[in-house]
Amino acid sequence: MSDALTLDPTKTALVLIEFQNEFAAEGGVLHDAVKAVMEKNGMLANTAALVDRARDAGVTILHAPITFAAGYGEITKHPYGILKGVVDGNAFVKGTWGAEFVAEVSPADGDIVIEGKRGLDTFASTNIDFILRSKGIDTIILGGFLTNCCVESTMRTGYENGYRVITLTDCTAGTSVEEHDNAINFDYPMFSHPVESKDVAAAL
Repeated sequence: MSDALTLDPTKTALVLIEFQNEFAAEGGVLHDAVKAVMEKNGMLANTAALVDRARDAGVTILHAPITFAAGYGEITKHPYGILKGVVDGNAFVKGTWGAEFVAEVSPADGDIVIEGKRGLDTFASTNIDFILRSKGIDTIILGGFLTNCCVESTMRTGYENGYRVITLTDCTAGTSVEEHDNAINFDYPMFSHPVESKDVAAAL
């Protein structure tokens, strides 16, 4: 894929999913769970470098954080799976340090912050599709947390909605190396073009 990768910055968006302190910074509720993958693939430094390159090239930069009001009234009273872990850890509460963007990958002037993400799929509870289509974007590049959860959910819907989806194999992290690698090797190729960030940077 990397040899044939071509990108039109005016029709491309870089979607950064949950680059928040809870995941990405020491002391975050969920940081220890993703730390091994982050260190192995250098995802934070890779993402920061690609964001700078993409901004310079004129790519639309979208940040997609997940946040909840204290008490998690926006979701079911009986969460299970990954959202139960969020609630049990009191993570991503609006106004807290953990819900803030990590310093290395935070919004700059001209970036767009997607509001309303309360679940896994960025498309499900936000206006991201409206924003992308109104800007004439047909290609989305995805990075963030978790490889096999929010990034994968967003990837699948982007694919179904007709976007050209590119996934960043070294700008994503899961809760184990095994889960991360499994998603990259087996799931991502079905719904996206998995590439390294250097290949995207070169195409810009």
